[in-house]
Amino acid sequence: MSRHVKKGDQVQVISGANRGANGKVIQVLIKKNRVLIEGVNMIKKHTKKSQDNPQGKILEREGALHISNVKVVEKTEKPKAKSKKKKAA
Repeated sequence: MSRHVKKGDQVQVISGANRGANGKVIQVLIKKNRVLIEGVNMIKKHTKKSQDNPQGKILEREGALHISNVKVVEKTEKPKAKSKKKKAA
């Protein structure tokens, strides 16, 4: 399958529960054909007790989406001002 997105691209989710959501690609998982998008498909991950977190913790992070469910959004750049050329008289 071809990869049409890369890290840093602005994308939109086109199917699934998160349809219509926009975000920036954090990571592309090539072997699994999946992408992580900033702020989209948030999941809760429960961590075990450790020295850093003696009571454990519930982390909220992005879940992976299949690469076919996203499309690249055109960047909305402001058009550059046209330079006025003076005509030689």
